[in-house]
Amino acid sequence: MARRPVKPTKLPDLPEHFVTDPAHLAECLEHLAAAPAVGFDTEFVGEDSYRPELCLVQVATAERLYVIDPFGVGPLDAFWDLLLDPDRTTVLHAGREDIRMCYFRAGAPPADVFDVQIAAGLVGLTYPIGCANLVADLLGQRMSKGETLTDWRRRPLLPGQLRYAFDDVRFLLPAWKKLTDRLKRLKRTAWAAEEFAAAVRRAVADEEASAEKWRRVKGIGGLDRRQLAAARELFGWREGFAERVNRPPRQLMRDDVLAEVARRGPTRPEDLAAYRGVPRGETERILEAVRRAKALPAEEWPEPEPRDNDPQNVVLLAGLLGVVLADWCTRNKMAANLVASGSDLKAVVRAAVWGDDPPDVPLTRGWRAAAVLTELRAVLDGRTAVRVGNPSAAAPLGLVPVKPPPAAAGE
Repeated sequence: MARRPVKPTKLPDLPEHFVTDPAHLAECLEHLAAAPAVGFDTEFVGEDSYRPELCLVQVATAERLYVIDPFGVGPLDAFWDLLLDPDRTTVLHAGREDIRMCYFRAGAPPADVFDVQIAAGLVGLTYPIGCANLVADLLGQRMSKGETLTDWRRRPLLPGQLRYAFDDVRFLLPAWKKLTDRLKRLKRTAWAAEEFAAAVRRAVADEEASAEKWRRVKGIGGLDRRQLAAARELFGWREGFAERVNRPPRQLMRDDVLAEVARRGPTRPEDLAAYRGVPRGETERILEAVRRAKALPAEEWPEPEPRDNDPQNVVLLAGLLGVVLADWCTRNKMAANLVASGSDLKAVVRAAVWGDDPPDVPLTRGWRAAAVLTELRAVLDGRTAVRVGNPSAAAPLGLVPVKPPPAAAGE
């Protein structure tokens, strides 16, 4: 059945300001300093550099829209400082990269983040949802979304590009207000705050030198522990090299080449000469990374990641919990894939099957554990049965308490 169109929300016609010089930036910052909440977005290009190159900053208040050109306005330190004020809410959509941009420029993420994409999943909209679809489903408005492949470094910007840039923040504050109202009605503001804080932590962890980022290298799945140690050291060399020359790491040495060097463990420059894709001038640093790995004692070699090779009962039970979760989320206006992943469900089932302690996954922490896990565990433990309640309903299942069997005589 097609959904009924959403009645358009009437929005104010806000003045638009394209900020291109220091004097105009000062006026912009004076206005932003008085705003308790700002919509925030960035445009950047990341294909050719180690860190994305900031090309535009877009900001919305309840009274004005700004597009700031960082190429002409001078230092933006005072702008980033505004986002670090805990008394100011920064409203974003899928804000991981925008949070990272602030963290890299200011040394800290925005202090009080509200991500409308996450909030949408907590009130029953699709998750993850694109900004245009969110604006249509929540506000009944249409966005101009025709500039996704723009090279934002080029100047002058065309009228269509500026329209796109303004639209990226035009709807953020109206969406924030509507979503906040729904979260309050559903008594989920605390859940939202927990999710926003977790999203900020994940964004910052990606920006920091995480010890496990090397495991994302493709092609290392078949390496033994000593070879994995070499892959880890080579990853660290590649990250440092990329930062020195301001290039994307995988452009300097592809993952498959890095994995092969780790597998073979070369010891001489002529050994590396046999590989295509080894950057010139880095031979000694590469060999030094391999030597560091070989010098490690065996107990410091990394363990291979466990393979997902579950027995059939774990697969079936995780599938059952997935069905129960989907039904629960429909009844409670939640996006199921925001609540738990398939790997979370399998981890919970494994612990129950093997008698282990509860796993440390999102489903076993915070609001998920209190609101959702209890129902799933009741099904898994046999205390609740699942039946088809109303086949015509959007949530067709029913959960029925199971009476414990009578105690045997003499117990």
